[in-house]
Amino acid sequence: MYAIVRAGGRQEKVAVGDLVVLDRVAGEPGSSVQLQPLLLVDGDTVTSDAASLSGVTVTAEVVDHHRGPKIDILRYKNKTGYRRRQGYRSALTAVKVTGIETGKA
Repeated sequence: MYAIVRAGGRQEKVAVGDLVVLDRVAGEPGSSVQLQPLLLVDGDTVTSDAASLSGVTVTAEVVDHHRGPKIDILRYKNKTGYRRRQGYRSALTAVKVTGIETGKA
């Protein structure tokens, strides 16, 4: 069983036990967070409509917070002396998926 969840403006395919790196999520390491499911695949059964997914919960545990690799941004125009240099590192969170509950007995 796996699920497609919305996390940080992107969609991630997760299964129980997966370690996923997301945009920064609020919470201390060791705390639990809920991820919003968009699609659930259980064998041959695929559930994608919002009414059926209302009982589905995807829980994950925050492992750690870190920063991504540095992205160098350089703007340059030839013969005019125009140069701008900028860098960026995104704030990331590693989470481990602990459970996908369907709400069925």
